[in-house]
Amino acid sequence: MKPWLLLFTTSLMSAETVSDPAKWSPEARVKTLEVFQQEVYGIDPSAKFKSEWKLDRESEIMDGKVQRREYVLTLGGTLRARALAYLPAGKKNAPAFLGLNFRGNHTLEEDGWITKTNDQERGKAASRWPVKMITDAGFALVTVHCADFDPDKDDGFKNGVHALFPQERDGTSWGTIAGWAWGLGRVRDQLQTVSEIDAEKVVVIGHSRLGKTALWAGASNEKFAMAISNNSGCGGAALSKRKHGETVARINKVFPHWFAGNFRKYDDKEETLPVDQHQLIACIAPRPVYVASASLDDWADPEGEFLALKLAAPAFGETLGEMPKAGGSVGTKKIRYHIREGQHDINAWDWERYLKAAKELL
Repeated sequence: MKPWLLLFTTSLMSAETVSDPAKWSPEARVKTLEVFQQEVYGIDPSAKFKSEWKLDRESEIMDGKVQRREYVLTLGGTLRARALAYLPAGKKNAPAFLGLNFRGNHTLEEDGWITKTNDQERGKAASRWPVKMITDAGFALVTVHCADFDPDKDDGFKNGVHALFPQERDGTSWGTIAGWAWGLGRVRDQLQTVSEIDAEKVVVIGHSRLGKTALWAGASNEKFAMAISNNSGCGGAALSKRKHGETVARINKVFPHWFAGNFRKYDDKEETLPVDQHQLIACIAPRPVYVASASLDDWADPEGEFLALKLAAPAFGETLGEMPKAGGSVGTKKIRYHIREGQHDINAWDWERYLKAAKELL
């Protein structure tokens, strides 16, 4: 056994617990989630808030095969998030992918129809969101600019969702990743009103920091039917205790707003963490999970991402084979993994596999 793996035996909810399906009970899941809230992502506020979901505009694209819509979600009467939705025309109750984007909805297409909310170039992120491929496969796609829920900067938690719930902060207060995940949950709730979408089959997906968000959303909100993590690395799918690639100290220094303040206690002390990311993945069980890496993305630690999924597999009642070579994949009835050749990114090659898996697993 590798030395770092021995560290799991001292975890509050150890790898031994995850490895025994009989011990991985609903109570164990709840206890583990509480530790992740207190020590890693922060605790969501439980205060009540008002919400409104309104169709703002719509159009047909792709020769009438796809209905494109913009919805406005208003939270607490003040925070507005604009959702861009692509719906296969004439289809009711389609499964859907829901994910945040980095630079604005208008970066998905060059088409000037989409509301432009900042100075980012139209269509800049089109390669990351192959709309035609997704809708041709019979899936709907819904996305929101992450900054609509919380700006990706250390602003003292004065804006975004945090401003809806002003409170005196402590080490357990929620960070931006938890805020983004909470926002995704609010969108998923509203998708129940969209007849073209089956709200019971919504897959939460994310790349990089938004892949961390997708995993936390999937683990903390059982309404999501499946979670997909693409190149999520530290604080996402990669095992923190390996201390490979981006470390806890590094991520907390560069992005101090992403996590709860308590996470900083483990800077350069990952061995003292009471949990690790395999347990986060296990918290999604028995719902399906897909973790993916890129061969040249050492910063996100592909091996650590794979091993976390492998260690979590028994919580799904399954076992996972060996890590595939670049360009390969491995999977079971509930969990999937692939490693794409190339850099830190998400592209059509990844999406082809996500679509195939979603069809098989949902």
